[in-house]
Amino acid sequence: MSVTTVTTATREAVRYVVDPPVTPELKDDILRLWADVTNAGGAVGFVPPVAPEDVRPELLKHLVAMAEERVRLVAALDEEGHVVGTAFLTYNAHRLMRHWVWLYTVMVHPSLQGRGAGRGLMAAAAEAARADEGIEAIRLTCRGGTGVDAFYASCGYREVGRVPGAIRAGAGDFRDDITMWLPLGGAAGEQTEEEMQ
Repeated sequence: MSVTTVTTATREAVRYVVDPPVTPELKDDILRLWADVTNAGGAVGFVPPVAPEDVRPELLKHLVAMAEERVRLVAALDEEGHVVGTAFLTYNAHRLMRHWVWLYTVMVHPSLQGRGAGRGLMAAAAEAARADEGIEAIRLTCRGGTGVDAFYASCGYREVGRVPGAIRAGAGDFRDDITMWLPLGGAAGEQTEEEMQ
C-alpha cells in the first residue's frame, strides 16, 4: 500500500492510497460515493436516481477482480479516512496488450469537485500505473456530452477514438463513447494515433 497526501485549494487534506485494505467501511464508503456521484449527474455507469444497493453488484465485480490481482484501487480519503474518490486500474489479460492498463470508475464526491481532488486522483492513478513494471500507458473511456473529456485532456490524456451514440443514458439520450489515452513513457507513448488503432 502506498500513500500520497496533497492539500486541495480549499485546505481540505485528501490522501491518495493505492491498494487500501478492503474493509466493510471501505465498501460502504464506495457504495455511498458511487450513488452520490451518480445522483449528482456523474457518468459512472448508472443514471439517477440510484441507491447504494443498486450499485453493489458492480462494486462486487471490482472487489473480486482486486482479490484476483487483476485490478488495483486508488482511493482518495478525507481527513477522517472516508473514501471520497476512486479510480480502478485494470490489467489486460491479452498478451499483446499487457503494456497498458484501463482506468475505470473514476469519481470524486460532488462536494470536492472543482477543488483539485479529481486532479490529485488522476495524478495518483498515473503514478501507481507508472510504478508497475512494464506499464507504458493508461486507457479510459468516458461519456460524451458531460465535459469530462476536457478534464481528462487537462490531465494529459488525448482522445484517440469515439463511437457516436454508443451510450444510451436515457430514452432518446444517446451519447458518444470517447476513448482517451495517456502515455506514461516508453514505446507506447511514442506511437501515432494511426499506429495505435
